Amino acid sequence: MPAAPGKIRIIGGSLRNSRIEVPDRPGLRPTPERVRETLFNWLAAHVGGARVLDLFAGTGALGLEALSRGAREAVFVERDPGLAAALRANLARLRQDARARVVVADALDAFATLDGTFDLVFLDPPFANDLWSAAAAGLEQAGLLGGRALAYVEAPVAAAPALPPDWVLHKQTRAGDVSAALYRRAATMA
Repeated sequence: MPAAPGKIRIIGGSLRNSRIEVPDRPGLRPTPERVRETLFNWLAAHVGGARVLDLFAGTGALGLEALSRGAREAVFVERDPGLAAALRANLARLRQDARARVVVADALDAFATLDGTFDLVFLDPPFANDLWSAAAAGLEQAGLLGGRALAYVEAPVAAAPALPPDWVLHKQTRAGDVSAALYRRAATMA
């Protein structure tokens, strides 16, 4: 089960074993440590130097894990001002605020305010809101994905998000009732 409220730890990289504060918020479920470990094993060759978008950031655990493992920059989008403030405090405490930006906005509205392209996107919206398909389509429509971008999608096992046709499943795992999947755009397949 995910840890909330309280603290979770960063599991690898320069910030390994650092703690992240987890505020008490309805629906907040940080990605479980076991799933993060599997995900970042998959991403080992892709995180260094990457520009990362942590959409629906919540605690920011995924983006912070990426920064810890050498991501060049992370942009966190979180609509809850309290969670955004906690994320900023964690970034400052961990001395990652120079490589990170927190955008306080609804994720689907934030696309218009983001610039450039991202190499890695974490798509883990609140499960009850069923936003996977809309968010994935918005990323494509806004041109926010780089040519070799990878997209991580976390959803309930029973969910079947409609993702863009050029998103090809690369790796997938399951932890309890959570499905964790990594997608590549078809154009990047060799």
